[in-house]
Amino acid sequence: MRILVRSFVLSALAPAATLGAQSLDGVWRTQGYGNVIQIQGQSLEAWEVTATTCVKSFSATRDSAATPGRMATFRGNGDVFFVRTGGSKDFHLLHSDGAASDQRIDRIAVLPAVCTPPTTDTPANNFEVFTRTWAEHYILFDQKQVDWPSLVEANRAKVSANTTPAELFDILEGMIKPLDDAHTSLSAQALNRRFGGLRSGTDAVMKAYGGRAGFRRDGLPKIFGIVEQKYLAGPIRKWCNDQVQYGHFNDSTGYLRIISFSGFGKEPTFASGLEALEAALDTIFTDPKLKGLVIDVRINFGGADPYGLAIASRLATKEYLAYTKEARSDPADRNKWTPGDRSMVTPSSRPGFRGPVVELIGGLTISAGETFTQAMMGRTPHITRVGENTQGVFSDVLGRNLPNGWRFGLPNEVFRASDGKTFDGMGIPPDVTVAVFADADLAAGRDPGIEKALALLRSPSP
Repeated sequence: MRILVRSFVLSALAPAATLGAQSLDGVWRTQGYGNVIQIQGQSLEAWEVTATTCVKSFSATRDSAATPGRMATFRGNGDVFFVRTGGSKDFHLLHSDGAASDQRIDRIAVLPAVCTPPTTDTPANNFEVFTRTWAEHYILFDQKQVDWPSLVEANRAKVSANTTPAELFDILEGMIKPLDDAHTSLSAQALNRRFGGLRSGTDAVMKAYGGRAGFRRDGLPKIFGIVEQKYLAGPIRKWCNDQVQYGHFNDSTGYLRIISFSGFGKEPTFASGLEALEAALDTIFTDPKLKGLVIDVRINFGGADPYGLAIASRLATKEYLAYTKEARSDPADRNKWTPGDRSMVTPSSRPGFRGPVVELIGGLTISAGETFTQAMMGRTPHITRVGENTQGVFSDVLGRNLPNGWRFGLPNEVFRASDGKTFDGMGIPPDVTVAVFADADLAAGRDPGIEKALALLRSPSP
């Protein structure tokens, strides 16, 4: 589980010097997210809690070294997270590396009663953990027109003490598969089974190559090869473990392709990735002849939102709001949210580009690829989007465990534009619609999106 949320402003924060002496020992509940953590000295234990269930999540250990701005740093479950200075003896802000946000934690007296003892491993209990978590945290039941309580009761009748793991997997998968949501998943390592959602109609190019594995192996080289062989004036350069790539259409027009917002660094940490990204951007944006730029995220499988903010800052001419992030905060009322947490794009003092930009987007622009797109919508001059709607998933995935060891995930947050609008489900639309990776275009070795982008840069009005 990653503890993810964006920072929001809290008034009347106590001085750091005063709080530094305060102990974090005790039990803390997150605002939203359904997490409870217990800190005792150097150790942290986390639970995933609903109104009726409790599952142990992970353990973490406190770093011995002090870091400015942090009361404590913890490492566990492959993540690094820390408690910020400030707050009070009864609430603090918890931040995970790689998140563009914080999470408020409030002190509670003891572990919730449902955690003593935690929920045991039975078919009925696994079903309860799964369905209660969705009921309390999923954000799109209304938009998807799903009557979750009725669906739960209809499927509860199928579960008994004799339900096999394979049968239970079929039941749970069947409940969430119709949502067509790329941030929904269910995996059972012991069964060698995994389900991952995707918006219908956005997987045609992957199906043409036999699915995700075949697409990555055979489809990507073909699609990328068309651009590199037909349109680019020279070889493409690669950074960040090949996830960030840059070339030229001509002396004055650059091509920046971003395949994901993850796996950038020499080490598997956010800080290592950010260092690699900033170095790559320094090189890319010191191009003295750059007069126009095409950014291609038509195939971008997501990652860490702050990387997208870092790139947007290199393009910004003035400060503006990227998005405001909120999470479901009430297990019953789907219209109650945590306080809005604003992320700003601030012009960087490092090398950047302030000229005309066209962005290529499509159905495989996913997650952090979409928050990056949203973060550039307020840029002046306007960045023209060409292609098709993005996938339509913005939230960090709320990762969860079942008592039987299975994992599942769902979205529990929204990213609001400056006018309050969200793009979950339908995705961010293009300014100019152009087919993305159509069969006929791939067969002909053409990329109409590239051609349109170059035409727009020659004559910026769409």
